[in-house]
Amino acid sequence: MKNIAPNALHDSKARFDPPKCDEDTRVEVTGEIMEWIQDFNAPQRLLCMTGAAGSGKSALQQTIAERCSKSDILSAAFFLSSLDPTRNHTSFIVPTIAYQIGLKHDLFRASVAAAVTHDPYVFSRSLQSQMDVLIVRPFESVRRSQQIDASTFPYAILIDGLDECSGEPDPTSGLDDTRRAEDQQEELLAAIKICILDNDLPFRVFIASRPEWAIHTALEPGGLLREVAYHIQLSHKYDASGDMRRYLARRFEDIGLRIGNSKWFSEGDISTLVRAASGQFVYVATVYKYISERRASPAERLKIILTWTPREGQVTRPFEALDRLYTNILLVAKNAYEAVDSHHGRDFLLLFRAYHMCVTGFNAFTIMTHPTPVLLSALLFLEAKAEETLISDLRSLVTLKRDGHGELRLHLYHKSFSDFFDEQSRARDLFVPRTRVYTHLAKCFMQHIVECPLNFDSLPAEWEELSLSELHKRSLEEVVNDLPSFLKGLYAINTIGDDEVILFTRNRGWQKISSLLPLLYRGGRYFCSSSADWIVDLRDFTDLLKAREPWAALVIRVFAEKWKNDFEQYNDECRSQIAYLELP
Repeated sequence: MKNIAPNALHDSKARFDPPKCDEDTRVEVTGEIMEWIQDFNAPQRLLCMTGAAGSGKSALQQTIAERCSKSDILSAAFFLSSLDPTRNHTSFIVPTIAYQIGLKHDLFRASVAAAVTHDPYVFSRSLQSQMDVLIVRPFESVRRSQQIDASTFPYAILIDGLDECSGEPDPTSGLDDTRRAEDQQEELLAAIKICILDNDLPFRVFIASRPEWAIHTALEPGGLLREVAYHIQLSHKYDASGDMRRYLARRFEDIGLRIGNSKWFSEGDISTLVRAASGQFVYVATVYKYISERRASPAERLKIILTWTPREGQVTRPFEALDRLYTNILLVAKNAYEAVDSHHGRDFLLLFRAYHMCVTGFNAFTIMTHPTPVLLSALLFLEAKAEETLISDLRSLVTLKRDGHGELRLHLYHKSFSDFFDEQSRARDLFVPRTRVYTHLAKCFMQHIVECPLNFDSLPAEWEELSLSELHKRSLEEVVNDLPSFLKGLYAINTIGDDEVILFTRNRGWQKISSLLPLLYRGGRYFCSSSADWIVDLRDFTDLLKAREPWAALVIRVFAEKWKNDFEQYNDECRSQIAYLELP
């Protein structure tokens, strides 16, 4: 249970209301897929479906999963997502598939349980070893028992979004993120071939992916899967224009019933939108979300959308219409947010980029990788529920949802929006480099400490007793933990200047940190385990600073030496106490 990803299941709560095909859309391709799944005489037992971003792969996979489940032939499904850290790598794929198969047959489940009891470290082995121990051998045991007819055993295994396997961070590997992700994807494809296809198991495996390096290489001549896979390419052969037209017409008619005006749109409007989509279903899905937002006039929003579409006969680049849609939605939200008096001086795009990084990950310095939007609002020195206000005009692109722990998380409706926002060539003037977010956070961190409302001359003995809200205490702890690594990294690339550091020093920022530190390390909080790195980062920062601001560097260095001695003294006290307790 500790090694599965519940969020990856086709009917998981985390994926509530996932994209899927309407009954009368994508009929040709869904029919072809279901025919392949149900044809035991088909020469291949692996189907690979590839297509560009936004072409509807996940909607097709979800539709197939629901049909297979209804027909009792779904063995397991795993929906990868680069934006969900529990299902953006391969570690949980095999255990999650084995878990689902085990729900279908008691003897299979018992065999898996016995295998895990025999080797609890099976989850740390290669994917091929995991697949052999957790799927192949248990199934062979079931087959030998003759308790089942292999032809009636639920046999469809679906894996969606292979390209969204981004790979778990491994600083020791020496590989960049892309190479690590490609290696994991390649390993999974190899394990499926060797364990399931070469062993002649009755499973039929359906994988959907963008045509990225791993699957593209495996399917090309001479590739690992070339001879054993049935390949469907979502291209012009499967023209989705008619499906998009039906999708929009049905939903626009429903809006007409809601507003009491069936003539609020025209067939020409739908044709314009379908043409602008250029085969990308995500375009029409996002258009519909934008037009149907509550408290907005559908007719007015439709007029706005139509002014953003390319003119008839105009040649468009791939993703141009989608990028234009994303750009204009962001600009409308930016103008509305920055027009509010209380938001004067705020940079909407900078702030939204910070919240976006809560999803994609903060991968530099010591800040936690995926802070909640609520905590980030506090770190950014914003008012309560600032995250809700910020996205109020972006509901067609993102939403706030509670995770399994009850924490509010930002959820993106489609990965193509992240692709757009992360690429300067696509986002253009809306692009915000990650370094700008880190720099802004560092300035907010210093503001946090300088403006902290505590009476630093009479602090309580315990961190929990500080006269601050729980959220304020949590954000203050994060600030103290993170500030040295931020200053060291950002000062080195000149995005934090001398003025900010000098002002922080003159405003007794370091003295305030000095008052807070004993509450952190003597309270046995996280800081205790990272104090050595914290001091190293601070010393490295002063080495950079002293060439330009020797006075400030000297002040900080004196504090750094004091804190180093305090930490060592505290650790000596802890060791002495442990030794005393261990005496006979």
